[in-house]
Amino acid sequence: MFAFGWRRLIVVCTAIALVIGFVITAGQVKAETKRQVGAIAKTPALEIRSAQVRYLPDLELLVFEQQVKGTAGSTLPQPVGQLDGAPVLGYVFPTTLKPEAVGFSATEGIVALAVTSHPDFDDTPLWDENNDRNYANDGRVWHTHWVVLTQDKRVPGGLAVKQFAKDDRSVVLPPTNPGMPMYMDSPGFAVTTQLNTLRVLVPVQRVNGNTNFNFDAVTAYMQVNTSDRNRPMLGVYNVYSVGSGNLSLPYRVQREKGRS
Repeated sequence: MFAFGWRRLIVVCTAIALVIGFVITAGQVKAETKRQVGAIAKTPALEIRSAQVRYLPDLELLVFEQQVKGTAGSTLPQPVGQLDGAPVLGYVFPTTLKPEAVGFSATEGIVALAVTSHPDFDDTPLWDENNDRNYANDGRVWHTHWVVLTQDKRVPGGLAVKQFAKDDRSVVLPPTNPGMPMYMDSPGFAVTTQLNTLRVLVPVQRVNGNTNFNFDAVTAYMQVNTSDRNRPMLGVYNVYSVGSGNLSLPYRVQREKGRS
């Protein structure tokens, strides 16, 4: 069962790698409509220099990190004033974790930890990221999502968050999900930015105890769609940088020495 799942994942990763490789070599994608234009130019804050995930056994904690050429998190999307066409900027960690490990029901696709900013809406109703006691105004603040990504040729970036029918009772989402018909969760992990480094603190318990998996790092422009049935609800329109260069998920979790 495990071997079959691994081969299937490699096939999916290879297909997606080819799509993203094309996007990168083609340069910045020109969108088909004004709403599709990724108005965020590539900056040093979106150019990945290195990435790692460290396992701290004394704390039972995973630390996801991306190091960029500029100041991490300093580039932010500008609001468009509505949900349809809303820009979403992300630092993303595609992984080999199974969907079940982060609370989803079993499904095909790549589980990714996404750190996002989107000023037009708030999709973390349980969390108050800016600590102003208003739980509905934090979309611009960098925050985390678990998502399942699948190949989608309807958008220039070739990827989208996997959707499902609203009445599909077979789909299971974590109780912290934002209520959208997508494989998306809002887990509320702490995000820190310091100089050129972005970090996410993930308790090992929240990934079902998994400390041995592969991952990659991506920076990307995404966009919400609520009006066009020919495009996904949340698709990738521009890929700025890929840690491995080809989305091969070559990196492994590094275990740090504990005190004991």
